Amino acid sequence: MSFDGFPPFISAQLHYLINHFHEKIKVEQVSSGGKTYAGGLDRFTLHIPYCLDYVKWDIIYNAEFPFASPDIIFGPEDEDFHPLHMTGSVGEGGSKFRNILSDWNHKDPTRLLALIQELRDQYMAYQKKRVGEVDDDRLTFEISTICSREGIEMQISSGAEKPKEVKFAVPLMDMNINKMVHGFPWRHPQKIYLQVIYPVGKKYSSTPSPPRLKLMSTAELGALFSIEDVKLPSWLDGMCMAEYLPHLEESLQKQVVESVSLIDVRRRFIESLTPLFGRPLEADPVFCGKATFLASSGSFVFLVHFLISTQFPKQRPAVMLQSSQHISPQGIPKKSPLLSEYPWSPRWEASQMAERIFDFLVDESLNFKRFCNESQPQH
Repeated sequence: MSFDGFPPFISAQLHYLINHFHEKIKVEQVSSGGKTYAGGLDRFTLHIPYCLDYVKWDIIYNAEFPFASPDIIFGPEDEDFHPLHMTGSVGEGGSKFRNILSDWNHKDPTRLLALIQELRDQYMAYQKKRVGEVDDDRLTFEISTICSREGIEMQISSGAEKPKEVKFAVPLMDMNINKMVHGFPWRHPQKIYLQVIYPVGKKYSSTPSPPRLKLMSTAELGALFSIEDVKLPSWLDGMCMAEYLPHLEESLQKQVVESVSLIDVRRRFIESLTPLFGRPLEADPVFCGKATFLASSGSFVFLVHFLISTQFPKQRPAVMLQSSQHISPQGIPKKSPLLSEYPWSPRWEASQMAERIFDFLVDESLNFKRFCNESQPQH
């Protein structure tokens, strides 16, 4: 990510923050506060991951006085968050926060990262304290049963248009997914979370409604495992998170392990295409989720793109043809729609799958050639 326009010391701190923070941070609303000083941009908004959402904090440097630490403005929904004035065990972090500010060294590129990490830890403690103060028996019980689990984040959210809710972000499975896939440079630790949202304040309800549940994951994980394909277990009456989570984690762990094993199944399928289509021009060497071959039908030369989902072989690959000889008026190579209506059985051997697709494409390539010729502008 480029930070052109910032003074070198701010640019270095931003680069270090983006590259070393444990999750993906967004930088937006970049501007300059100086009216006469031509030193460049010196303020921006950070979107910091928290509780499977983002909190937005404005970071305001003063490019005219680089020795000064930046000011930070928290969102309007966190007007009671005062990290410098926090007391008790939470306040120990406030002392560390003060030390970071008092020992500020603008030439040290790690300073902004240390500041944001400490503030985020303080914010987590602040939200946990707020949730603990909510007058809701079920919520108090839930917290008491899961407080020993590491990494749980919680947050109160409310607004003029919606009732008060408490959100939990619960990391699932104590397994290192990054190490399960060799050869892929993961940027961040890959995690799966359960988002649990409890409505609060409905004391008149004799039977509390179940919480809203949603599986979420880090973005890169989709290349290996699609959480959209996971069916969540039912939440039974009277159930709590401590009862629900073990069954979910056991099921997820089996599915993740199976997804890793399916990489080799997709690899064997791509290898089975080679005797029919020749060596692929390119192929995904890690997840084996796509491959491209050069093919011909008479004098008509075209590319065959295979898109292989994580649900293969239950789900057949999608195939797209791309002409090497026909260009649209916009300069884009002519392509077919995604093709997936062809003979298929997940129980076939990989070689039979490849042969049936090849036979299908022998006929389909003639249709594609006709489409390309008929849609080509006449001169």
